[in-house]
Amino acid sequence: MDTRDERLVVRLGDVRKEYGATTALDGLSLRVRAGEAVAVMGPSGCGKSTLLNLIAGLDRPTAGTVEVDGQELGALNETGLALFRRRRVGMIFQFFNLIEDLPALDNAALAAQLTGTPARQARDRALELFDELGIAERANAYPAALSGGERQRVAVARALMNRPALLLADEPTGALDSRSGEQVMDLLIDLNQIGQTLLIVTHDPGLAARCASRRVELRDGQVVAEQSLDRTP
Repeated sequence: MDTRDERLVVRLGDVRKEYGATTALDGLSLRVRAGEAVAVMGPSGCGKSTLLNLIAGLDRPTAGTVEVDGQELGALNETGLALFRRRRVGMIFQFFNLIEDLPALDNAALAAQLTGTPARQARDRALELFDELGIAERANAYPAALSGGERQRVAVARALMNRPALLLADEPTGALDSRSGEQVMDLLIDLNQIGQTLLIVTHDPGLAARCASRRVELRDGQVVAEQSLDRTP
């Protein structure tokens, strides 16, 4: 079933990002509709990480506009950007970024508590997600005791805590063995099929083929190609 609609979750208009004499993005425009799963690919240094950081509100463009879930990020101050990230964007990283001295459940629940959700309610939400992700029995384990695949599932739960409009994934299978990587791919597919909008940065064409409905190629800070995909089973 095609869950996409015409509402734009991401709208980038003629975005330029410079770091001193280096141009990371050079007039880039991009649209992502609600329910899409878009894979952003390209060689190292092409601007993928910069693009992700701008959409997440972790960095600001030198020129152009970045709009996510109807919010023009340039209109927000730093406090507003922090609240925006916590409430409307979920992020999954290659190396999980879990807090080592917190149990898995508290790692996930913290994302909701930071938006003002009471601790009990946040833990209940985290337990619900852990059950859906098949890691409920690992709720009290610390990250060091978890496998790579389990840690990434905790990270996914954390990213989904506040029911984000957009889920950003930065090389989500890059630090996993092949079996755990396949499980995370299946999880991303399941999330997208129930309507979660995904933007995945990856070097892995297999991940793009499995998980994305559209592939966007970057080179030298510009979109050089786009292709609709029929996901491989």
